[in-house]
Amino acid sequence: MTATTVKKKKNTKEQESPTVGIVSLGCPKALVDTERILTQLRSEGYQLSPNYEDANVVIVNTCGFLDSAKEESLEAIGEAMAANGKVIVTGCMGAEPEQIMKKYPKVLAVTGPQQYEAVVSEVHKVAPAPHDPFVDLVPAPGEARKTSRLSEVEQSVGVKLTPRHYAYLKISEGCNNRCTFCIIPKLRGDLVSRPIIQVLAEAERLVKAGTKEILVISQDTSAYGIDSKYQAFPYKNRTVRTKFIELCKELSEIGAWTRLHYVYPYPHVDEVFPLMQEGKLLPYIDSPFQHASPAVLKNMRRPAHQEKTLDRIHGWRKAAPDLTIRSTFVVGFPGETEEDFQFLLDWMQEAQLDRVGCFKYEQVTGAESNKIQPHVPEEVKEERWHRFMALQQGISAAKLQKKIGREMLVLIDSAGKQGGLGRSSADAPEIDGHVKVTGKNLKPGDIVKVKITAADEYDLEGKVVA
Repeated sequence: MTATTVKKKKNTKEQESPTVGIVSLGCPKALVDTERILTQLRSEGYQLSPNYEDANVVIVNTCGFLDSAKEESLEAIGEAMAANGKVIVTGCMGAEPEQIMKKYPKVLAVTGPQQYEAVVSEVHKVAPAPHDPFVDLVPAPGEARKTSRLSEVEQSVGVKLTPRHYAYLKISEGCNNRCTFCIIPKLRGDLVSRPIIQVLAEAERLVKAGTKEILVISQDTSAYGIDSKYQAFPYKNRTVRTKFIELCKELSEIGAWTRLHYVYPYPHVDEVFPLMQEGKLLPYIDSPFQHASPAVLKNMRRPAHQEKTLDRIHGWRKAAPDLTIRSTFVVGFPGETEEDFQFLLDWMQEAQLDRVGCFKYEQVTGAESNKIQPHVPEEVKEERWHRFMALQQGISAAKLQKKIGREMLVLIDSAGKQGGLGRSSADAPEIDGHVKVTGKNLKPGDIVKVKITAADEYDLEGKVVA
């Protein structure tokens, strides 16, 4: 979980405008929501405060996926209340406002996820927008009209909280799955896909503004378009449908790295790997398997015929041999036996996944999994987590050792006089490894060829190839 505070240097003119402080908690999907709110406010003339004390109002975008995330959100609200007192709460936790209002009855307002207009309306009440008859409101990120209140980049793609060279592209909201441990459908509703022409238009603006890497995100990326029955639209003298594989084909021609996240292993996903093998999409897929034991998967109520996942993984790698597979797993799920856990370890040994995250099961208020018995003791969860991570660490180290001597393209995230820190096609920002690069005159956003010289369990080192 990450928090993002927006900083903006003030000048005399900016001090005449109301200021807003922001903290964004949770996943990249929530970060995109925060960007949209900020784009709207910036278009109206609001300035962004680097701290709570100097802000006219503070917005806290919360996460409500896990009870621990809710506690972190409550702490963030408390900090903002103590430092400022004028606080608007939004995001996933805002879908169930009782807990927030009980602890902080003096917050100005609580809104749920995706309620951008409601947030902006509440900001207007406490800090009215400066009047400018020559400026129109921005209807959505990337759709801003030319105004003096937005920078050139902001006019094109909206306010972005990521570095300029990469950006998240959210293609849908909500989810149709009903996994027993997840309350996302209760918080964000069922799947609602953005029309493909809107998604492609945003992607094109991002690339034009200098974005080198697009990270496709949603709750269930491979289900894109199911809700709209794959609605078709005219696009560049042809027709495109709001469908996963058609979106991937269009993005593959856009001129940037395209990385796919939250892709469930449905059969139709197999169609995307030839594009990766052709070099049109990054050979990377983030697919949340969560477990391998059939009994646990049944209790989790996971979709996509998970019992056939190993066969599917082998097929993916046959179609795209350089493929990097990232996934997440839960250990200690209610009802998980030692046999179930050992099944998972054996499965991991055969699957040989490249990048893996593992979480100890945590109860979520309102989740059906809370009713499943027996619950696994905390000390057993801890012990299984360590065994799981030790196994995966060995798999990761062995895989990275095989990359020594190879040449690969690396996208530079940060740079100094003698080198920089970047990522290969196998590394998504913030969740995967890095490549420490030796070389001069590197800049963030550069894509350079690097020869790998060393590796550890998670990261690589290399030198720029002249």
